Amino acid sequence: MTARALLITGVGSGLGAAFARAAIEAGHRVVGTVRRPEDVTAFRQATGGIVLPLDLTDIAAIPAVVAEAEALVGPIDVLVNNAGFGHEGALEESPLDALRRQLDVNVVAQVALMQAVLPGMRSRGRGHIVNVTSMAGSVGLPAVSFYCAAKFALEGISEALGKEVRPFGIHVTAFAPGQFRTNWAGRSLERSPETITDYVPIIGPMRAARRAKDGRQAGDPAKAATLLMKIIAASVPPARVFVGPDAVALAHQKVKRMQAELAAWEDASVATDYDVPDR
Repeated sequence: MTARALLITGVGSGLGAAFARAAIEAGHRVVGTVRRPEDVTAFRQATGGIVLPLDLTDIAAIPAVVAEAEALVGPIDVLVNNAGFGHEGALEESPLDALRRQLDVNVVAQVALMQAVLPGMRSRGRGHIVNVTSMAGSVGLPAVSFYCAAKFALEGISEALGKEVRPFGIHVTAFAPGQFRTNWAGRSLERSPETITDYVPIIGPMRAARRAKDGRQAGDPAKAATLLMKIIAASVPPARVFVGPDAVALAHQKVKRMQAELAAWEDASVATDYDVPDR
């Protein structure tokens, strides 16, 4: 595979770290970003790679970070929008500020990064944007509705953007993982307090199951990284890929439900145009 310049956000741990290691091993020129200053040194020591600090809540800093990355490794060929965080809690008991944080980091910052790399990709007539979404970006899951909102938005943006920029030789892929052995359910998960007792029997078991599974998820980040390397090497990469058997199973279940509802309501749904008089 031809060596490319990759910008990967959130390489301090989890999937981002695995993506960066796989890309470096494949011979790509990689710049990673991390939010915590202590992760800068840790990443350099672990991989020897280039890493820059970037807090995605600081949207204004993004253009300068992208420019610095390009000064270090050349024009960005592949952007991997990986950094983000989760939120857990019933919608009714979760504060609106938590939703704003989800959208700011998991959507607005991702779009800012895309906007920063797109002019160069468009002028060169090539490029690939990989937005790491989630199985929760296609299937609504209880207890993580705010996270679903952000990831559904990023899925929609990815699909629409892919159609806008394909004529310029730019590909966009939504990379939707299931449960992988990362910090998502640990320090990367914001939890709203349980304040409404009616939700305890509904949301409580889901909270407990997520805590119990933290650190023991079946998904191997290294194997997700191997898949990502295949995708960025493909001449026709997918617009969307579900990653992990749990994500694939949920996608199949949703498609079946959608097909059944379409069939059940199709006659009523299509009978909504103005009546056209016979002539």
